[in-house]
Amino acid sequence: MLKKVSKLPFQGTECQAQAFADVIAQYKSDPSQLMTVMQKAQQIYGYLPFEVQAMIADGMDVPLEKVYGVSTFYAQFALSPAGKHSISVCLGTACYVKGAQAILDRITELLGIGPGECTEDGLFSLDACRCIGACGLAPVMMIGEKVYGNLVPEQVEGILAAYRDQ
Repeated sequence: MLKKVSKLPFQGTECQAQAFADVIAQYKSDPSQLMTVMQKAQQIYGYLPFEVQAMIADGMDVPLEKVYGVSTFYAQFALSPAGKHSISVCLGTACYVKGAQAILDRITELLGIGPGECTEDGLFSLDACRCIGACGLAPVMMIGEKVYGNLVPEQVEGILAAYRDQ
């Protein structure tokens, strides 16, 4: 699955910029530390938007294409911010066979985002995964650490509504 690039504008803070400048100062002379710098940048910013990737490329004196290639190859890197409430829909075999795609489609319809994206208000982010480990409850989704099982699409709106008020 291709990673989606955030549609939300990047809003880094001065504190984050200073923390990132310290990371660059520590590693800029060693391009073999690109992954380390990317991991630290994600810890600071929460994700790796284009602007942060460009800062990494400039600071490490490596091509932007290389930074982008690494950030899209490794699952540990996110190109979109996480929402206040992170939703993960299981698309593993048991869940898929029992209708998980319809659950994902309903969430997409209600929130206006697809997997790998975050709502404009920053309230929800959505991902699809291969297994949550609750196959006996298929189809399953998680919001944060809470598991919702034996779902049907008609339940999704009510579940999401409960999180809008938090």
